[in-house]
Amino acid sequence: MAAMTHHKPRLSFLQIFNMSFGFLGIQMGFALQNVNASRILQSFGADVHSLSWFWIIPPLMGLIVQPIIGHYSDITWTRMGRRKPYFLVGSLLAALGLILMPQSGIFVALLPALWVGAGFLMIMDASFNIAMEPFRALVADLLPSDQRTLGYSAQTILIGVGAVIGSWLPYALSNWFGVSSDAPGDQVPYHIILSFVIGAVCMVGAVLVTIMSVKEFPPEELVRYETEEKSPEAGANKGFMAIFSDFAKMPDTMRQLAWTQFFSWFALFGMWVFSTPAIAHHIYGTPLVEFKDLTDAQKEIYQKAGDWVGIIFGVYNGVSAIFAFFLPYLAKKLGRRATHAISLIIGGIGLISIYFISNPIMLILSMVGVGIAWASILAMPYAILAGSIPARKMGVYMGIFNFFIVLPQIVNAIIGGPLVKYLYGGNAIYALVVSGIAFLIAAVSVFRVNDVDERLAN
Repeated sequence: MAAMTHHKPRLSFLQIFNMSFGFLGIQMGFALQNVNASRILQSFGADVHSLSWFWIIPPLMGLIVQPIIGHYSDITWTRMGRRKPYFLVGSLLAALGLILMPQSGIFVALLPALWVGAGFLMIMDASFNIAMEPFRALVADLLPSDQRTLGYSAQTILIGVGAVIGSWLPYALSNWFGVSSDAPGDQVPYHIILSFVIGAVCMVGAVLVTIMSVKEFPPEELVRYETEEKSPEAGANKGFMAIFSDFAKMPDTMRQLAWTQFFSWFALFGMWVFSTPAIAHHIYGTPLVEFKDLTDAQKEIYQKAGDWVGIIFGVYNGVSAIFAFFLPYLAKKLGRRATHAISLIIGGIGLISIYFISNPIMLILSMVGVGIAWASILAMPYAILAGSIPARKMGVYMGIFNFFIVLPQIVNAIIGGPLVKYLYGGNAIYALVVSGIAFLIAAVSVFRVNDVDERLAN
């Protein structure tokens, strides 16, 4: 006999906003990493074609950490709540990684700075994953189905705002506040170090806002909102091995979304890793040699290119924050699948257009397209997925869903560097073109996805 259906209370926009406010700080730290990690590692001696090998660390951490955290956050209940302990621990550990990564040179007595930097990159990403996945699950925990698109769109807005601040912070400190950007030898510029410290403080502060302002449903109340039939399996098998059982039983919608996610995140990874060397050579004219072989004048140009990449990354995140306001309306009018497909096509065109640009200012237009795709990537797949997942398994399935985010990044990390070195002749601009093509493939795959909520609504 089916359990009686109880509807979750509708929340105000302010409540939805506070629910995801911590994501603003997390994404600020994540953006600092995305924009600056490649040039920090190059400062410590990494070659351009080996960058993707170091960048295998973030998706690998996601592959390991997120399903485990999702599983245990499903079965955790403390005085602080269900998901909130993970927000706090993850943000504190990530803050430690942010502060220490650009200062890895102080540990050279123990290990080469490059390896210490890679180690702190690992700590940061494991910690970001501890904090991020429960935020995804929290939206699905607390919101009724018809507010989930709004919930993930609000999350996207905050992600965008945080990423703009994180992406622009080094440029702002150097150009608006006069903080030194000089970097003799293999040192990291001071404006980068200070940016990471500021990002760490802001991240912890933003997460505390969510922790203090949000009340989670206790387990017994969450069960009341469960609309599926109760079965002996529902509360059983809470051990670690349950993750593998859940993986085998994932909903069809999740399997269908896997291809969309694969090509979307393959594209994003290529953009994050190779934008700075691609733009430094293709638009700023630095030679196709390793960073350590550049003259001091060429290194200065390269740093300017890196700062500009921060600006345009801020642009795409800012556009995503604005476009996220329109996603619920577009999804209602066009459907979530069509909205996502159109957004991905626009993003693909934006990335491919970089090949045809010679003026750095014009990159802003390219990033407008990427921002539209990014907004949809952060909202639509989760809104589609949430309707197909049992409430009691929301955390673990959101974590398992992350497999289809991290696996394409691992694939790109393995093949991206060799492709740049051997196929593209060291010219990373072609990695950005391939990323644009991957966005287009992802758009086509969206139409294979069954959106359960839309089907039931019709």
